[in-house]
Amino acid sequence: MKVYKAQLIKTVYKIEDLPPPDKKEIAFAGRSNVGKSSFLNAILGIKIAKVSSTPGKTRSINYYLVNDKYYFVDLPGYGFASVSKQEKERWNVLMNEYFKTRFSLSAVSLLIDHRHMPQKLDYAMVEWLKDLGTPFLFILTKSDKLTKSEKAKLFEDIKRSFSTYGEYIYMPFSSKTKEGLKEVLKTIGEILGDND
Repeated sequence: MKVYKAQLIKTVYKIEDLPPPDKKEIAFAGRSNVGKSSFLNAILGIKIAKVSSTPGKTRSINYYLVNDKYYFVDLPGYGFASVSKQEKERWNVLMNEYFKTRFSLSAVSLLIDHRHMPQKLDYAMVEWLKDLGTPFLFILTKSDKLTKSEKAKLFEDIKRSFSTYGEYIYMPFSSKTKEGLKEVLKTIGEILGDND
């Protein structure tokens, strides 16, 4: 898949404000500070998602219209401690409604920091997606910060840690070096049925 046009078309805080489900969409989820905004900027080819050193910056569902025919959906990061209980509950309701009602959702790309083993909330997200029957794959971010041997070992360790849930696609990725960019876009294209 080639991205030749991308624009932020909607920022959603309430489920009733979602755009009509008239286009295929792929969502991107992950813990706060996993590098989701940098990842999106890399695959879209432009600096469109706001990158912040402050975890939990994305607190809304952000809809990007790609090539005028697909939605790339940036979901709020999970696991950020420094927000109120009320805010966390709002996120939970928003995410629950999104996953349960969004029939145009083709798959979820679950971003995991390649440098660390998955945490409790990552496993909870996988279990949640499995229970809902939502297809998903793993993107291992920040791969450039590892040596070749560290990368290989952690890749296998992370893969093994999720093996009880089934067989999935795992792709190392670096927003800095663009490692994995072609593979990620190819996979997204296959999921969306885009042959460009």
